[in-house]
Amino acid sequence: MIKAVICDLDGTLLNSNKEVSNRNVQAIIDCCGHGMKFVVATARPPRTVRSLLPREIYESASFIYYNGGLISDKETSFEKHFAIPKEISEEIIDYWHVHFPAANIGLEVKDRWFSNQEIIGEAYNLDEKPVVLEIAQLKTYSPTKILITEFNQLEPFKELFQDKVNITVTDQGTLIQVTNKGISKASGVLAISDHLDIPPSEMIAFGDDFNDMEMFEIAGYSVAMDNAVDKLKLLADEVTVTNDQDGVASVLEKILSKGAM
Repeated sequence: MIKAVICDLDGTLLNSNKEVSNRNVQAIIDCCGHGMKFVVATARPPRTVRSLLPREIYESASFIYYNGGLISDKETSFEKHFAIPKEISEEIIDYWHVHFPAANIGLEVKDRWFSNQEIIGEAYNLDEKPVVLEIAQLKTYSPTKILITEFNQLEPFKELFQDKVNITVTDQGTLIQVTNKGISKASGVLAISDHLDIPPSEMIAFGDDFNDMEMFEIAGYSVAMDNAVDKLKLLADEVTVTNDQDGVASVLEKILSKGAM
């Protein structure tokens, strides 16, 4: 019995034009009409999710932002924030500033975006720009997430900090995403599960990248897009067609037709 749909955005629900197709919108609306809850699980912040989702989906959905760093349910005004402790954030900022001064260091603090540089790497895929701050100013925050681009070595950083924070590399290896230790899309799903009183075993999860793996491990049923990374496909219960072929709708329509709600 499926009671909730957990869906990644980029490479999953969004097509290559960063749009939700009419078919995907209708499939989600139909699922909600059958009593299912729709949950967005994304690395993105609230402001960009709000700009990307059609209103009919956005107004009734629950959200796992920043790979689990911020959890929100609009209908019930539920919110949980899991920030990186300031002292650990300072260490990370110092590491990149000292060892790789060309690296772009971005901080997301709830729904505000700060950076040490004016020019942002292509991995962000965003039209907006951050507020540029000096390193000393960046170090005053307890960020929801730290983003690193324009780097050339990953392993030394992972060795130093993997016991202190969660480190996820996405976007074909061009974007490092750092969140509080123990925080992930999976922890976000568990928080939403507890709030909605829907066990993960009664959820279906859709995704395409490495940051979806833990979420797949706890969901009752998992679906990888055909454009997903190979490791996620191997973990998935099912592989659907690509995000440009409405892979999410393709699966949800089949579920609806079978009455598996």
